[in-house]
Amino acid sequence: MSQKLQKRMEQNLSKIVRPMSVVTKEAIAYMAGRREHNIVSLKTRWKKFNKQCMGGIEPNTVYTIVGISGSGKSSMANLIQTDLIDCNPNEETIILTFSLEMVGFRQVGRTISNKIRKTTSTLYSSETDLDDDTFRKVINVSNQLKEYPIYFVDNPMTPMQVNEVIMSFYNEHVKGTNKHFVIIYDHTLLTKPIGSVLETISELERVFIQVKKLPLTSVIQLGQMNRNIESSERINNPSNHYPMRSDISSSDAVFQASDYVLVLHRPEILGISEYGPSHLQTSNKVYLHILKNRDAGKPCIIEFENELMYNNLIEC
Repeated sequence: MSQKLQKRMEQNLSKIVRPMSVVTKEAIAYMAGRREHNIVSLKTRWKKFNKQCMGGIEPNTVYTIVGISGSGKSSMANLIQTDLIDCNPNEETIILTFSLEMVGFRQVGRTISNKIRKTTSTLYSSETDLDDDTFRKVINVSNQLKEYPIYFVDNPMTPMQVNEVIMSFYNEHVKGTNKHFVIIYDHTLLTKPIGSVLETISELERVFIQVKKLPLTSVIQLGQMNRNIESSERINNPSNHYPMRSDISSSDAVFQASDYVLVLHRPEILGISEYGPSHLQTSNKVYLHILKNRDAGKPCIIEFENELMYNNLIEC
């Protein structure tokens, strides 16, 4: 082996293998940054959620939000997306949203719906024209949203292509700055397959595990629950209707990659009036079950009033 090649291998190894002394310095620097508020979590509108999640959306963290169809997970992600800008005026944040379930302009429509408190069916209706006052509000809000540093990707792609897009975007817009970089991925089952569903999602999770290591980077991915929770056995036994790890599609891969696993649940749409050992009331309620919390401890439940007609969730 030539000396030149050996030197190159030694240099590469030094980048991969780091001694305890270096990693300890990084840990202390991170704690000092948190203590001095130089490194902060990005707040959302929900105080209880922020408290359970180390202050909000934390850097170098993967959040997974899952739920059955109609539970409100896309609306929740949409609210988080704008909250990261609205609730953190002193932080510079840039967001890359993979909107695979719906085209980007419909995501923006949901945001407008929330901000002016009009349903999307009203905003999109071809049966009745919007009145002048409502349309003025739409234009005013849309002009504000144009300034938000949010970028959309509408096309499904393979995990490798997802990684390429993220890294290209990071290198062009984020690298060398102090910006918070947040990736929102809606949702995992719409990833362009590279094999089976499990193989595809497992590879996607490997991408997110690596991506979250970028400075001040967070990943929020949306996933689907399997049909277990909709079985007659579970529905007819509401006391055992709390969402479980096994209810999540590709649960092993998702749990391994995620720092937080959040299940948004609306038992009301399954015809259940109360559920769980505490007999939680379901009428006009949405519950967030935190099944995994890598940093802050025990699983818990956060209760919301259902305002999904305006693409909103109100923390109780």
